Amino acid sequence: MVPRILVVLLVVLLGLAFQAILRPPPQKLCGSPGGPPVTSPRIKLRDGRYLAYREDGVQKDKAKFKIISVHAFDSTKDFPLQVSKELVDELGIYIVGFDRAGYGESDPNPKRDVKSEALDIEELADQLELGHKFYVLGVSMGGYSIWGCLQYIPNRLAGAAMVVPIINYWWPSFPAELSRQAFKRLIVPEQRTLWIAHNMPSLLYLWMTQKWLPSSAAAMRHPEIFSKHDLEVLQKMMAMPLIENKSRQQGIYESTHRDLLVAFGKWEFDPMNITNPFPQNEGSVHIWQGYEDRLVLVELQRYIAQRLPWIQYHEFPEGGHMFMLVDGWTDKIIRALLVGEQL
Repeated sequence: MVPRILVVLLVVLLGLAFQAILRPPPQKLCGSPGGPPVTSPRIKLRDGRYLAYREDGVQKDKAKFKIISVHAFDSTKDFPLQVSKELVDELGIYIVGFDRAGYGESDPNPKRDVKSEALDIEELADQLELGHKFYVLGVSMGGYSIWGCLQYIPNRLAGAAMVVPIINYWWPSFPAELSRQAFKRLIVPEQRTLWIAHNMPSLLYLWMTQKWLPSSAAAMRHPEIFSKHDLEVLQKMMAMPLIENKSRQQGIYESTHRDLLVAFGKWEFDPMNITNPFPQNEGSVHIWQGYEDRLVLVELQRYIAQRLPWIQYHEFPEGGHMFMLVDGWTDKIIRALLVGEQL
């Protein structure tokens, strides 16, 4: 009898220990006791969460074009678009960036998904009184928010642009062999991380925090993810003023980990089934891709563009994942989005 009780007790203790390992620590909410301070303007969303934002460009009430910018993985609104003041003044551009849920100074959303990100954007636009139509631009991981806008709030969009947007290898419309071959081209730590995020999401926190094997190459900034052009971009960026990265200040799980879970989990829709939101050419949708990108692979982006011919697809032959950050590329991307200027 005693050994059986000990076995049961051991199993319970092991279960509790394993649960503690799997369960992320509580978030340190901005403005809470012991949490980071609130230093940015924020709106209160319908569900009670706070969303932090940053305004740039011309004054909102004088703007001809209004853009909501969506930041990348492990980033925040404090890394604004590298758009020139000359272009901003010439076209009359107002830009608002925001911290996506769990990042920077925005409250976490344990129910975050592609739809909730799109609805956060819509509510931000409404509370800031941007009008019925506005432009959206998402970079890298911020691209899935733009797919969400195209699916859930297409009637609110004046135009949309995605720069090296992430691709979920499990979207149903991808030919299995194409997706499999592209996935195998990723470096092994990234393959493992994305596979766990998709197939065993409850284990992602444990995987991302263990020390025995390398986890997400993007989160760890593994040197193999950078192309030759990316390294040149990084070299140029070293000469720019440093910006403190507050992306993880409330905790890693509801910021970077949640991003991976949403981006590479099971989506409620297949982006390749989205219909053209601008059938009368009253707006446009763009994808910008670097041919040498090692994080978002060009062959899958090309396939998406073939399936959705209403998307204007632009490919930079020498570009990596970070090409937008230098050489005036942001101006070119914004000109194409707002006034249809072709390169």
